Amino acid sequence: MSGKYSRVAIVTGATSGIGEATARRFVASGFGVVGNGRNAAVLAKMEKEIGPAFRGVAGDASDSIVLDRFFDAASERFGKPADIVVANAGRGLGGSVKDADLAQFEEVMRINVTAALALLQKAAQKMVAAQQGAYPKAAADIVVVGSVVGRHISPFSAVYGATKFAVHALAEGLRREVGPKGVRVSLVEPGVVLSGFQAGAGYDDAMVNGFHEKFGPLLVGDDVADAIHYIVTRPPHVHICDVVVRPTRQDYP
Repeated sequence: MSGKYSRVAIVTGATSGIGEATARRFVASGFGVVGNGRNAAVLAKMEKEIGPAFRGVAGDASDSIVLDRFFDAASERFGKPADIVVANAGRGLGGSVKDADLAQFEEVMRINVTAALALLQKAAQKMVAAQQGAYPKAAADIVVVGSVVGRHISPFSAVYGATKFAVHALAEGLRREVGPKGVRVSLVEPGVVLSGFQAGAGYDDAMVNGFHEKFGPLLVGDDVADAIHYIVTRPPHVHICDVVVRPTRQDYP
């Protein structure tokens, strides 16, 4: 089974948007993919549709037991350990510092920061050990999906943006730590992507329509998935560290 797949990837938040598009892009490129999400029914449907190159693991990505299942599933299904991890799972929270619903903030922090950190740590520990005898013949990639609001402070989503500033710091800190050991850590910062994210963040129709009018055509998941695929398919000695992907008309953030 291991010879059938050129790379093995773990993708969190794989049931919709950027995560789903990335999982499908990877499979189309001959990768084996372990996809995570909280909706077991959607994952089962994806398994049936995509075929044996996709294995779904349902559960909360912040749960250490679920994290272990990601890596175990990669080896069990594809015959070799994961050499790509895409930390994509996350949720939004609309509102400014003055007006955001802080009752939701703890959950946003847990998903966007705590769970991401746990995944990055687990992936780094496994990949550094694997790369000791493999680099520079083989690549190992950790890709973190951030946001343009983790680069530029946006008043309408500053609370959510604060979680992405934190994730960006983790990604850069990890890059400096494990890059010299042959593990690439890349940050992808999308602008406005049309997906279920807006509804989950509590953005109303007027705000979403405003995005279309001001910035459209907006990005879709495939646009960001293409950037992620480009990053992980560079030769092992080439590291694309940081990519910002915006709709052409999005001037800010």
